[in-house]
Amino acid sequence: MAKARTLFFCGSCGFESPRWLGRCPACETWNSFAAAPAAPKGAAARAVSGGTAVPVRLADVQETAIARMSSGIREFDAVLGGGIVPGSLTLVGGPPGAGKSTLVLQLASFVAASGARVVYVCGEESPAQITLRAARVHADREILVIAETNLRAVLDALERETPALLIVDSIQTVWLPESESYAGSVTQIRDTTQVLMEFAKRRGCAAFVVGHVTKEGAIAGPRILEHLVDTVLYFEGDTNGEYRILRAYKNRFGSVDEICVFSMHADGLHEVANPSDVFLSGRGERPSGSCVVASIVGSRPVLVEVQALVGEAAYGTPRRLAANLDPQRLAMIVAILERRVGMNLGTHDIYTSVAGGLRVVEPAADLGIALAIGSAFRDVALPADAAAFGELGLSGELRTVLAEGRREGECRKLGFRTLFTPRSQRDIVHAIDAALRR
Repeated sequence: MAKARTLFFCGSCGFESPRWLGRCPACETWNSFAAAPAAPKGAAARAVSGGTAVPVRLADVQETAIARMSSGIREFDAVLGGGIVPGSLTLVGGPPGAGKSTLVLQLASFVAASGARVVYVCGEESPAQITLRAARVHADREILVIAETNLRAVLDALERETPALLIVDSIQTVWLPESESYAGSVTQIRDTTQVLMEFAKRRGCAAFVVGHVTKEGAIAGPRILEHLVDTVLYFEGDTNGEYRILRAYKNRFGSVDEICVFSMHADGLHEVANPSDVFLSGRGERPSGSCVVASIVGSRPVLVEVQALVGEAAYGTPRRLAANLDPQRLAMIVAILERRVGMNLGTHDIYTSVAGGLRVVEPAADLGIALAIGSAFRDVALPADAAAFGELGLSGELRTVLAEGRREGECRKLGFRTLFTPRSQRDIVHAIDAALRR
């Protein structure tokens, strides 16, 4: 008989190693490795499988239209690609207090109100505690609650009558008796996710699982957790403010990078129909160092405000900080401004940020970032009705970007008439002179 192999997984990032390590080489966490049996290979794997796979011609597969199920939240349906797909497995992650449990409870309420059977599995709260939270968000009382962490017992009970929607809060609290490890370990998270995925596909039940995050901000557990599920939704940005941004990092049934903006109130999360109004809220007569950028988030145009602050370096090495922006692109833009425009930024600290907490990393934001830095450096404010988008080349030229017409349409709809785009400006020097002339 073949000798059983053992692999070791990092509990923080899921890094695999054939031997135990005191410190993870990937995330540098100490004492995070746990043992897990490796998958059998060769003859052992054939003996375990016990079945024969039969290939099927794609032409012989009957094409059936999958009717999506509405969540009752229009913006949330758009993030999913048009609604909840039966048989799908969705992971909802985010930092503590972001609104993960509130979102899935409101989702369960909307689906239950439509007459569908909804089961809420909670390993962190008692039914009485969930009832208190349900009363706060005015959730439907027809939701079936199971306060159980043994996932095998839960699924065995659901085999008799499969719900239309199954919610597990959270995946780190449930466990399988056949897996010889503690709840929340790498092995348990991997095995419970695989069992949930098999149940959802076989029974046509849409399943949502809530996932915690590590102190670095990544979803806790092995990376295979994100690979197994169909959709990964993540709350990003500042969770201390009024607004919450939910982004689709993975979606097998729709486009990625779609966002849904919620406002947090005492009675739960309220969807925001026009995110541009949120990210530009409070923007009146702005001083220097501010530029509105027309960005494409997922499939929609969204206007955001890029802010920059430039000052003399107090110490020897100047600082370059980018909040919700790509720091590498910031370094490239600063180099272009120094070389092509003649701005002496080598002795200045440069701080850039996107107001509202939305993360913007597309190259189309290059021109807006450059204009914000140039405005802050020369202490000249841009026109109040100005907006910009365009990619910067290393020689200082402005390159065209995707969906220019949709970006311009969103700008004009919100009252921005002065547009700095690759079609209206030749290069970064021409754009800086046109935007910052006194």
